[in-house]
Amino acid sequence: MAVNSGDTDTDIVDVERLASSIEHMMSQDLFMSSKRCIFKTPIALYRHNEKFYIPDAFSIGPFHHGCPNLKPTETIKAKYLLGLISRSRFPNTLLKDFINTINALEREAREYYAGPIEYSREEFVKILVIDGCFMIELFCRNASKQLREENDPIFSMSSMLQVLGHDLILLENQLPWMVLEHLFSMFTAPVSDMTLIELAIAFFCDIYAFRQPARSHDYLRDIKHIPDLVKKGMVSSIEVDEEKIPQSGWELIPSATHLVEAGIKLRKSRSKNMLDIKFEKGVLAIPPIRIHETTETVFRNLISYELCYPNSDDRITSYAMLLDNLIDTAKDVEILCENGIICNWLNTEDAARFFNKLYHRTCVVNKYYHGNLCMQVNEYCEKIWPRWRGMLVRNYFNTPWAGLSTFAAVILLILTSVQTWYSMKS
Repeated sequence: MAVNSGDTDTDIVDVERLASSIEHMMSQDLFMSSKRCIFKTPIALYRHNEKFYIPDAFSIGPFHHGCPNLKPTETIKAKYLLGLISRSRFPNTLLKDFINTINALEREAREYYAGPIEYSREEFVKILVIDGCFMIELFCRNASKQLREENDPIFSMSSMLQVLGHDLILLENQLPWMVLEHLFSMFTAPVSDMTLIELAIAFFCDIYAFRQPARSHDYLRDIKHIPDLVKKGMVSSIEVDEEKIPQSGWELIPSATHLVEAGIKLRKSRSKNMLDIKFEKGVLAIPPIRIHETTETVFRNLISYELCYPNSDDRITSYAMLLDNLIDTAKDVEILCENGIICNWLNTEDAARFFNKLYHRTCVVNKYYHGNLCMQVNEYCEKIWPRWRGMLVRNYFNTPWAGLSTFAAVILLILTSVQTWYSMKS
């Protein structure tokens, strides 16, 4: 049936004007750089709770620069920039050298941002220089207490470090890593001969209470920004099983409580790669993780990064999916804490909610890294003997006294049976 277009003037389309409008839109600069890696948080994630994606005190980069509530910390940035320059061998010329270097990189730096930057070339260079030098000085003062002033505006206040733990990991609040590298290469007063990567990793391992990765940082190549560095530091360098999820979805596993009931033992792994989760002979070995005030912000922004970045490996999202399976209730958190897998600085209810809300169905992974592991765990759970053994241990041998009582009862039963048998024979 044909659609009635109507006879009024309002139904008439000006074909020429509409075609001209579309042609004009197509004639615009539609260049999309392959360098894009700093994104605005997708609405699908942002709407759940915006506080995990917006800076509290420090703007880094152009997206949040100039926000009224973030302006007070511009003074701290300037103070840190002054400290950095004053220790240089060439304090009178270093600032101009910084500006000249970043000015030459300005066009390339814009390509790292997935979204328009409304600042002029001069304003954008100023943002990159001040914010970049602030971060370098922050890393240096973290590594060397001698560089800190008596009333350091950050290190003399523990609350400031917690704020920075939130603000510096935000995907929207970033500088290209290459900007930091160029600024750092011009700095003539290094701290203990540490590289920029080593300084940054030391800072974030301290502030997020992550385990320090191996000394060799060969796997930390092609760093794009701080979230990318933190992610690569968290998953370390070893290869893990890669399995593309089927179109019907990934295989789920029971919660920690049900795994224990099925006779599976949960143990802390010594691996420094948090994705290095293994299942062998009824034992599920999981690297330990610490849960504190900034952990949710870290994971949410790394998941956001994987969701936005083309051809992402989805390692963090896969990990969140697996932990969401393992933890349903506070009881699951308690079990993982008792086995040294989770070091929880929150209450158990908040920790359970954190894992339950961490992964949302809006996140679709291209690769799921724990598919084989989940299949092995489920096959083991279906066996009868592990479930019986788990029930016996849980009900009769869960404490030394219960085990002794059960053992004594079994001995008594055997002796009674033997006595009855002899009585019947005699």
